[in-house]
Amino acid sequence: MNYKSLAVIVGCAALLLTGSAYADDYVFTLKDHKFTPEQLIVPAGQKIKITVRNMDKTPAEFESFDLNREKVVKGGEEVTVILGPLDAGVYQVFDDFHKDTTTGTIKAQ
Repeated sequence: MNYKSLAVIVGCAALLLTGSAYADDYVFTLKDHKFTPEQLIVPAGQKIKITVRNMDKTPAEFESFDLNREKVVKGGEEVTVILGPLDAGVYQVFDDFHKDTTTGTIKAQ
């Protein structure tokens, strides 16, 4: 058996054991046009899933030039953003509809 086959087997086993292809599930909550938490800390080198929940009544837009992502989140709803694997570093995110108040970061380490 070669290393590539072994990697596939190990990856499939990890998926079966964890029930997810992602390192963990992370949540950004938008309320009063602010991200909570202001910084998500995630593992570098792994795919991650972020749920963006908009608790406000107005739409928001989860956007990041650093991550090349843009998703509208209707008021009272949520969206899922899949990222990675990310290099270690800090990535800026913002709500394009409320740039002056809604900013945050994702730190991969």
